[in-house]
Amino acid sequence: MEAALIIFALVVLFAFLGLGAYATVKVVGAAKRGVDRTITQARRTVEDTTLRAKSLGQVGVSGSLAQLRLDLRTSMRTTQQALYQGVQTDASLRESIGLFERLSAHGHELDDELKRLEQEPDRKRIAALLPDLRERTSKVTQAADSLRWAARDRARRFAEDDLSVLSAQIEMESGALRDWSPESVDELAAAAAAWDAAQGPAAQGPAAQAQASAPGGRGAAGRGAGADRAALNEAPPAAPYPWQKARRPESTT
Repeated sequence: MEAALIIFALVVLFAFLGLGAYATVKVVGAAKRGVDRTITQARRTVEDTTLRAKSLGQVGVSGSLAQLRLDLRTSMRTTQQALYQGVQTDASLRESIGLFERLSAHGHELDDELKRLEQEPDRKRIAALLPDLRERTSKVTQAADSLRWAARDRARRFAEDDLSVLSAQIEMESGALRDWSPESVDELAAAAAAWDAAQGPAAQGPAAQAQASAPGGRGAAGRGAGADRAALNEAPPAAPYPWQKARRPESTT
């Protein structure tokens, strides 16, 4: 018996140790990913700032290469953000993300080539390559811009359609709320009275006949109607949001 308890205690101890090690690995991994993400963003910010300074402060080949890299990186990053944010609400953008990943391979290759050319001492040779580099950069950025604007146009179209449907529903509800004319109420009451008269006393049921024949029936009905009106005139509950006004009681007239 004691041996079994010792074995059980060891199993529980090893289980807790395993869970603790697993949790530690997960926490360390998450922290490492957070640090790597922060370092990557900081490095990207520094590179973009450096490229912007070179494009504005330098002339000739160096300034042209820096401007090409800046245009390429800005277009690709903006498109990536638009697609990955849009796919969270529109699953049809997954195919567009696949196309963007293929385009990103060309973009990374071109950015690496431009980066290597910045260190090239033969400026004349680089100047001869600039027209081709501009054309390649233009193709990549135009493709990325096309994907980005198509995704934004799609999202805007969906938002406009949803707003149109919502506006139509609100207009219908507003018209129904404004229909407080007494003519419609009088017509409904007259139709109900005509129906009761056509059916006769037999269609009213035993409960209604007993209430009509009782001496205090009318007074009880009056008290019931007064109680109903008092319930309708009670103060409505407080509005939970500042833009939502308190519900107004229905009119008894």
